[in-house]
Amino acid sequence: MTIQNCWEFKNCGREPGGAKTAELGVCPASTEHRTDGVNHGKNGGRACWAISGTMCGGRVQGTYAAKIGNCLNCEFYQRVQREEKPRFETSAKILERIT
Repeated sequence: MTIQNCWEFKNCGREPGGAKTAELGVCPASTEHRTDGVNHGKNGGRACWAISGTMCGGRVQGTYAAKIGNCLNCEFYQRVQREEKPRFETSAKILERIT
């Protein structure tokens, strides 16, 4: 099993140098260095659900509180949770890093 970051799994093109950065901007998950290594990801690539301004369903998502309901149903979130058990870093721990 290959560990993927959200931008690789979702193929969104918002990582630095990605195909859609001119149109949609660089995703904050791809540059959030405070979460580098969380759940074995690069920057916020495996902690995107806790980072404001990521994109889902073609729309930029707001704050953690506003988007976590959607994230809990996300295939990528569920995959990371399965892959990282029992060492999955929870949202609370991730938020401690970035606030």
